[in-house]
Amino acid sequence: MPALRLSASTQDLIHAARLLADGGLVAFPTETVYGLGADARQDRAVARIFEAKGRPAFNPLIVHCAELDQVKALVHWSEAAQALADAFWPGPLTLVLPLRADAGVSRLVTAGLDSLAVRMPAAPVAHSLLSAFGGPVAAPSANRSGQISPTRAAHVMADLGDRIEAVVDGGPCAVGLESTILGLTGTPPTLLRPGGITEDALGAVLHTHIARRRETDGITAPGQTRSHYAPRAKVRLNAVEFEPGEARLGFGPVACDLNLSPSEDLTEAAANLFEYLHRLDATGAGTIAITPVPHIGLGVAINDRLSRAAAER
Repeated sequence: MPALRLSASTQDLIHAARLLADGGLVAFPTETVYGLGADARQDRAVARIFEAKGRPAFNPLIVHCAELDQVKALVHWSEAAQALADAFWPGPLTLVLPLRADAGVSRLVTAGLDSLAVRMPAAPVAHSLLSAFGGPVAAPSANRSGQISPTRAAHVMADLGDRIEAVVDGGPCAVGLESTILGLTGTPPTLLRPGGITEDALGAVLHTHIARRRETDGITAPGQTRSHYAPRAKVRLNAVEFEPGEARLGFGPVACDLNLSPSEDLTEAAANLFEYLHRLDATGAGTIAITPVPHIGLGVAINDRLSRAAAER
């Protein structure tokens, strides 16, 4: 049975919240990408996320909350976490903090780790749904594991429409790139996944050096698997020339099929990234060739997603 396609009306959001309470899976838009939500306290509901996505059980999930008090009931809060929350929440920042023993969150959410990834999304639809539900919602991106993240309800319906209960259609996601993930379980704070909030911005708030995760550290947060965000087509990076038959994704003043940002605006490029990968993949081309994107600012996060999309599968 295909998923219900719900609107962002109050009535539909209440219906979506009831589905979550009953153990259902509901996709909803955040400012970053569409998330696939389940009650983080129900083992069976969380297990269905892994089943629907085909997601490895060792890959932890982010828990979304509407209010800060809900977050503090799940993790051991700190001064650093409060400073970051004051600066960036609600917004596209996920914090990994020590898990409280009485959190009541399914161990499937943490993949057996003693820490939990938490965030408060800024998108009004997400906040309204989380408020209507009144509890923690585990929500990875609403797509098959390892494939292109969804930034529109249509992407979710095409990928998971026969595996979940409902999709809340709140229009396209504004940021279009998953949240920055910062680990606060040790010293110094560690950038576990780059995103829209840059390393420099985090360091400025905390007045300290931000360490970078090493690939040998193992999976400590979502989005760290080597192959991720991948289309069906092969991905060729840093293309300065295009080969016949390739789908061409550009950045800046280049001739191409789709251009992330002709004006070289990294914010615009991030917002377009997954949508344009979806479009080019739908052409059936064997390879998507992508011109270089500067590795500065938001470009660090863009290149992280592209390198994982291009990784050997």
